[in-house]
Amino acid sequence: MNQPNNISWEKKGTIGILSINNPPENYIREPDFIGKEFFGEISNDSSLKGIIIKGTGRHFSAGADIEKLKHLARNEDLLFKKLSAGKDIIRFIENMNVPVAAAIKGVCFGAGLEIALACHFRICSENTLFAFPETNHGIMPGLGGTILLSKLIGMGKSAEIILTGEIVNSQKALDYKVVDHVLPARELLDFSVNMLEKMTSDRDIDVIHSVMKSIHNALTLPFEEALGEETKLFCALAVKSMTDNE
Repeated sequence: MNQPNNISWEKKGTIGILSINNPPENYIREPDFIGKEFFGEISNDSSLKGIIIKGTGRHFSAGADIEKLKHLARNEDLLFKKLSAGKDIIRFIENMNVPVAAAIKGVCFGAGLEIALACHFRICSENTLFAFPETNHGIMPGLGGTILLSKLIGMGKSAEIILTGEIVNSQKALDYKVVDHVLPARELLDFSVNMLEKMTSDRDIDVIHSVMKSIHNALTLPFEEALGEETKLFCALAVKSMTDNE
């Protein structure tokens, strides 16, 4: 597998674990932190039924490497190109055809939070801190954070969190519905793996892919079109299931 720098990948049974591997802070060195080729290889793994994204060591990610970002900003065309490629990766995570969970501990700031928001589930430890600190540096989230957070918790609270640069603890994140579960750090990874296994272990891969695609359609297509696509997906599964059971 063509594994990118600062990213590690392993599998526990049918669950893949992708780690941001740039400790101790796990800074995101480039906006396009993972190549499309890597995700393409993951998507072609027919035994993969779920993905967990986490950080190596104490933190999920403290966000972008500011010094790298300053260097990129000297070339606006290159910066635009890199940000666009980074957003393609965020969209790839968001549109994965298997469930993706972020297992978050320590700090989850800036670009790290954007990665977590692209996941379908967010599970964090009790000591986790979340923030979009970009406005403190005279910029704003650039990998989809304003859109992803607004979709999740609404415009007003998103504007408050982003413009103030507020640091949100795990309990507030749960109250705001930024995260789905909060638990002790020592239980974080096992809980995340078990959650995905419970959803997928006895499900055919085509069923998982079809359910995820239909849910994505519900969020991106007009209502009637999403209903029509659900019918097609159902029919394809029904034909396959009935044929296999004859």
